Amino acid sequence: MSQEEKVEQVPQEQQLQEQPQEQPQEQLAETKSTLDILPAKNEEYKTREYWEKRYEKEPMTTTFEWFKGWPELKDSLVGYLNKEDVMLMLGCGNSKLSEDMYDDGYQKIFNIDFSQIVIQNMKMRNTKRDYMIWETMDIKDMAFDNNMFDVAIDKGTMDALLCEKGDVWDPEPELIAEIKKYVDEVYRVLKPNGKFIYITFGQPHFRKRHFDLETKNWTLETKTVGDNFHYFIYILTKQEAN
Repeated sequence: MSQEEKVEQVPQEQQLQEQPQEQPQEQLAETKSTLDILPAKNEEYKTREYWEKRYEKEPMTTTFEWFKGWPELKDSLVGYLNKEDVMLMLGCGNSKLSEDMYDDGYQKIFNIDFSQIVIQNMKMRNTKRDYMIWETMDIKDMAFDNNMFDVAIDKGTMDALLCEKGDVWDPEPELIAEIKKYVDEVYRVLKPNGKFIYITFGQPHFRKRHFDLETKNWTLETKTVGDNFHYFIYILTKQEAN
Protein backbone atom coordinates (compact mmCIF):
# COMPACT_ATOMS: atom_id res chain seq x y z
CA MET A 1 0.00 0.00 0.00
CA SER A 2 1.36 3.41 -0.99
CA GLN A 3 1.76 6.31 1.43
CA GLU A 4 -0.98 8.18 -0.45
CA GLU A 5 -3.41 5.28 0.08
CA LYS A 6 -2.62 5.31 3.79
CA VAL A 7 -3.42 9.01 4.01
CA GLU A 8 -6.68 8.51 2.12
CA GLN A 9 -7.88 5.72 4.42
CA VAL A 10 -7.16 7.35 7.80
CA PRO A 11 -10.39 8.78 9.28
CA GLN A 12 -10.48 12.55 8.86
CA GLU A 13 -11.00 13.35 12.54
CA GLN A 14 -8.08 11.09 13.46
CA GLN A 15 -5.92 13.01 10.96
CA LEU A 16 -6.98 16.26 12.57
CA GLN A 17 -5.92 14.97 15.98
CA GLU A 18 -2.59 13.68 14.72
CA GLN A 19 -1.55 16.76 12.72
CA PRO A 20 -0.38 19.97 14.43
CA GLN A 21 -3.20 22.49 14.06
CA GLU A 22 -3.26 26.25 14.30
CA GLN A 23 -5.77 27.32 16.93
CA PRO A 24 -8.55 29.46 15.42
CA GLN A 25 -9.59 32.63 17.20
CA GLU A 26 -12.82 31.88 19.02
CA GLN A 27 -15.15 33.82 21.25
CA LEU A 28 -15.40 32.78 24.88
CA ALA A 29 -19.00 31.63 24.41
CA GLU A 30 -17.97 28.91 21.98
CA THR A 31 -17.18 25.31 22.83
CA LYS A 32 -14.70 23.19 20.92
CA SER A 33 -15.83 19.70 19.91
CA THR A 34 -14.12 17.12 22.10
CA LEU A 35 -14.17 14.49 19.32
CA ASP A 36 -15.53 12.04 21.90
CA ILE A 37 -18.44 11.05 19.70
CA LEU A 38 -16.63 9.10 17.01
CA PRO A 39 -18.34 6.55 14.77
CA ALA A 40 -17.69 2.83 15.12
CA LYS A 41 -17.00 2.66 11.37
CA ASN A 42 -15.76 5.31 8.95
CA GLU A 43 -18.74 4.85 6.66
CA GLU A 44 -21.01 6.20 9.41
CA TYR A 45 -19.68 9.69 8.60
CA LYS A 46 -22.02 9.76 5.60
CA THR A 47 -25.17 8.88 7.57
CA ARG A 48 -27.71 11.31 8.98
CA GLU A 49 -28.16 9.07 12.03
CA TYR A 50 -24.56 9.49 13.15
CA TRP A 51 -24.60 13.27 12.85
CA GLU A 52 -27.96 13.68 14.55
CA LYS A 53 -26.73 11.60 17.47
CA ARG A 54 -23.51 13.59 17.64
CA TYR A 55 -25.13 17.04 17.43
CA GLU A 56 -27.78 16.02 19.96
CA LYS A 57 -25.02 15.40 22.53
CA GLU A 58 -23.08 18.59 21.84
CA PRO A 59 -24.03 22.04 23.17
CA MET A 60 -25.35 24.59 20.69
CA THR A 61 -22.10 26.56 21.07
CA THR A 62 -19.94 23.65 19.92
CA THR A 63 -17.84 24.22 16.81
CA PHE A 64 -15.80 21.76 14.82
CA GLU A 65 -13.63 22.88 11.93
CA TRP A 66 -12.76 20.32 9.29
CA PHE A 67 -9.26 21.05 8.00
CA LYS A 68 -8.85 24.84 8.13
CA GLY A 69 -11.03 27.80 9.09
CA TRP A 70 -11.63 31.14 7.39
CA PRO A 71 -8.55 32.83 8.94
CA GLU A 72 -6.31 30.19 7.33
CA LEU A 73 -8.27 29.90 4.05
CA LYS A 74 -9.03 33.56 3.39
CA ASP A 75 -5.86 34.42 1.46
CA SER A 76 -6.38 31.42 -0.83
CA LEU A 77 -10.08 32.13 -1.51
CA VAL A 78 -10.64 35.89 -1.65
CA GLY A 79 -9.51 36.06 -5.28
CA TYR A 80 -12.48 33.88 -6.25
CA LEU A 81 -15.13 35.63 -4.15
CA ASN A 82 -17.08 38.89 -4.29
CA LYS A 83 -18.99 40.27 -1.35
CA GLU A 84 -22.14 40.49 -3.49
CA ASP A 85 -21.97 36.79 -4.40
CA VAL A 86 -24.87 34.55 -3.44
CA MET A 87 -23.14 31.61 -1.76
CA LEU A 88 -24.11 28.08 -0.80
CA MET A 89 -22.41 26.26 2.06
CA LEU A 90 -22.76 22.52 1.41
CA GLY A 91 -22.97 20.37 4.55
CA CYS A 92 -22.32 23.33 6.84
CA GLY A 93 -22.32 21.40 10.15
CA ASN A 94 -21.34 23.59 13.11
CA SER A 95 -18.30 25.07 11.40
CA LYS A 96 -17.55 28.76 11.91
CA LEU A 97 -16.71 29.24 8.24
CA SER A 98 -20.03 30.89 7.33
CA GLU A 99 -20.07 32.99 10.49
CA ASP A 100 -16.54 34.28 9.97
CA MET A 101 -17.18 34.98 6.28
CA TYR A 102 -20.41 36.80 7.15
CA ASP A 103 -18.59 38.99 9.67
CA ASP A 104 -16.00 39.68 6.97
CA GLY A 105 -18.65 41.08 4.63
CA TYR A 106 -19.86 37.99 2.70
CA GLN A 107 -23.45 38.10 3.90
CA LYS A 108 -25.51 36.36 1.20
CA ILE A 109 -24.92 32.82 2.42
CA PHE A 110 -27.33 29.88 2.29
CA ASN A 111 -26.28 27.07 4.63
CA ILE A 112 -27.59 23.53 4.21
CA ASP A 113 -27.09 20.28 6.11
CA PHE A 114 -29.10 17.07 6.36
CA SER A 115 -29.02 17.25 10.17
CA GLN A 116 -32.10 19.03 11.44
CA ILE A 117 -30.53 19.38 14.88
CA VAL A 118 -27.43 21.23 13.70
CA ILE A 119 -29.50 23.54 11.47
CA GLN A 120 -31.73 24.47 14.42
CA ASN A 121 -28.66 25.02 16.59
CA MET A 122 -27.01 27.22 13.98
CA LYS A 123 -30.19 29.25 13.50
CA MET A 124 -30.30 29.93 17.24
CA ARG A 125 -26.59 30.71 17.31
CA ASN A 126 -26.87 33.25 14.50
CA THR A 127 -29.98 35.25 15.31
CA LYS A 128 -27.98 38.48 15.04
CA ARG A 129 -26.67 37.63 11.57
CA ASP A 130 -29.89 38.75 9.91
CA TYR A 131 -29.22 37.74 6.32
CA MET A 132 -27.86 34.26 6.99
CA ILE A 133 -30.15 31.43 5.83
CA TRP A 134 -30.15 27.91 7.30
CA GLU A 135 -32.06 25.02 5.71
CA THR A 136 -32.29 21.28 6.35
CA MET A 137 -31.56 19.73 2.96
CA ASP A 138 -29.93 16.78 1.23
CA ILE A 139 -26.97 17.91 -0.90
CA LYS A 140 -27.86 15.21 -3.44
CA ASP A 141 -31.42 16.51 -3.85
CA MET A 142 -31.46 20.25 -3.33
CA ALA A 143 -34.67 22.28 -3.41
CA PHE A 144 -33.07 25.23 -5.20
CA ASP A 145 -33.71 26.60 -8.67
CA ASN A 146 -31.23 26.11 -11.49
CA ASN A 147 -28.48 28.72 -11.86
CA MET A 148 -29.09 30.23 -8.40
CA PHE A 149 -25.65 30.57 -6.80
CA ASP A 150 -22.43 32.38 -7.65
CA VAL A 151 -20.36 30.18 -5.33
CA ALA A 152 -20.85 26.77 -3.68
CA ILE A 153 -18.38 25.73 -0.98
CA ASP A 154 -17.70 22.20 0.25
CA LYS A 155 -15.28 21.82 3.15
CA GLY A 156 -15.03 18.11 3.85
CA THR A 157 -18.60 17.19 2.88
CA MET A 158 -17.70 15.11 -0.16
CA ASP A 159 -14.98 13.52 1.96
CA ALA A 160 -17.65 12.28 4.37
CA LEU A 161 -19.54 10.70 1.47
CA LEU A 162 -16.31 9.01 0.40
CA CYS A 163 -15.70 7.41 3.81
CA GLU A 164 -16.55 3.98 2.48
CA LYS A 165 -14.74 0.73 2.92
CA GLY A 166 -13.18 -0.63 -0.24
CA ASP A 167 -10.42 0.19 -2.68
CA VAL A 168 -9.73 3.94 -2.92
CA TRP A 169 -8.16 3.34 -6.34
CA ASP A 170 -11.27 1.57 -7.62
CA PRO A 171 -14.40 2.79 -5.79
CA GLU A 172 -17.61 0.80 -5.92
CA PRO A 173 -20.03 1.79 -8.72
CA GLU A 174 -22.70 2.69 -6.15
CA LEU A 175 -20.34 5.17 -4.47
CA ILE A 176 -19.34 6.71 -7.80
CA ALA A 177 -23.03 7.12 -8.68
CA GLU A 178 -23.76 8.77 -5.32
CA ILE A 179 -20.93 11.29 -5.74
CA LYS A 180 -22.05 11.98 -9.31
CA LYS A 181 -25.55 12.77 -8.09
CA TYR A 182 -24.08 15.30 -5.65
CA VAL A 183 -21.79 16.91 -8.22
CA ASP A 184 -24.66 17.05 -10.74
CA GLU A 185 -26.74 18.97 -8.20
CA VAL A 186 -23.94 21.44 -7.46
CA TYR A 187 -23.46 22.03 -11.19
CA ARG A 188 -27.20 22.54 -11.64
CA VAL A 189 -27.60 25.22 -8.97
CA LEU A 190 -24.50 27.20 -10.00
CA LYS A 191 -24.90 30.18 -12.30
CA PRO A 192 -22.81 30.36 -15.47
CA ASN A 193 -19.34 31.50 -14.32
CA GLY A 194 -20.23 30.23 -10.85
CA LYS A 195 -17.59 28.46 -8.79
CA PHE A 196 -17.64 25.18 -6.89
CA ILE A 197 -14.90 25.43 -4.25
CA TYR A 198 -14.05 22.08 -2.69
CA ILE A 199 -11.62 21.90 0.27
CA THR A 200 -10.30 18.44 1.10
CA PHE A 201 -7.34 16.30 2.13
CA GLY A 202 -7.91 14.16 -1.01
CA GLN A 203 -5.10 14.21 -3.57
CA PRO A 204 -5.96 15.10 -7.19
CA HIS A 205 -5.66 11.54 -8.53
CA PHE A 206 -8.35 10.45 -6.03
CA ARG A 207 -10.69 13.41 -6.49
CA LYS A 208 -10.52 14.58 -10.13
CA ARG A 209 -12.36 11.46 -11.32
CA HIS A 210 -15.47 12.69 -9.52
CA PHE A 211 -15.62 16.13 -11.18
CA ASP A 212 -16.97 14.82 -14.50
CA LEU A 213 -14.60 17.08 -16.43
CA GLU A 214 -15.19 15.31 -19.73
CA THR A 215 -18.93 15.94 -19.88
CA LYS A 216 -19.51 19.05 -17.73
CA ASN A 217 -18.69 22.48 -19.11
CA TRP A 218 -16.40 23.67 -16.34
CA THR A 219 -12.72 24.28 -15.73
CA LEU A 220 -10.56 23.10 -12.84
CA GLU A 221 -7.87 24.88 -10.85
CA THR A 222 -6.05 23.19 -7.95
CA LYS A 223 -4.33 24.88 -5.01
CA THR A 224 -2.60 23.46 -1.93
CA VAL A 225 -2.58 24.88 1.61
CA GLY A 226 -0.79 23.88 4.79
CA ASP A 227 2.79 23.23 5.82
CA ASN A 228 3.31 19.91 7.57
CA PHE A 229 0.18 18.40 6.04
CA HIS A 230 -1.22 19.56 2.74
CA TYR A 231 -4.87 20.19 2.03
CA PHE A 232 -6.21 20.76 -1.46
CA ILE A 233 -8.58 23.39 -2.82
CA TYR A 234 -10.30 22.55 -6.09
CA ILE A 235 -11.95 25.48 -7.88
CA LEU A 236 -14.36 24.40 -10.61
CA THR A 237 -15.78 27.25 -12.70
CA LYS A 238 -18.96 26.64 -14.68
CA GLN A 239 -18.64 28.04 -18.19
CA GLU A 240 -21.25 29.93 -20.20
CA ALA A 241 -23.44 27.69 -22.33
CA ASN A 242 -22.32 27.47 -25.95
